[in-house]
Amino acid sequence: MDKDTPRAMHDLGGVSQFMCDAVETEAHALTDFDREVDAIRQILGVKQVMSVDELRRGIEAIPEGEYHRLSYYQRWIRSIASTLLRKGVIEEGELLAALECC
Repeated sequence: MDKDTPRAMHDLGGVSQFMCDAVETEAHALTDFDREVDAIRQILGVKQVMSVDELRRGIEAIPEGEYHRLSYYQRWIRSIASTLLRKGVIEEGELLAALECC
């Protein structure tokens, strides 16, 4: 990467602040939430409603403070919700009502 090119907040490779953190290489169990978010993403892909590229772009668009606060799959669901709202697949009121019930 060109030293004059600013990094995006998700581009952490080689950043000294994170280089001393051990990389967790052990497999970990997925939570029910993780599995559900992954299933939603897969269904949206099969139905050609949302691509993996759109998921990635949505994750990269999350503001830095939120990005670092959210877990891996929380970033996914944030990106999925934003994309579905932007495309008009769901409306904000529908999303808010769904969130109130849970």
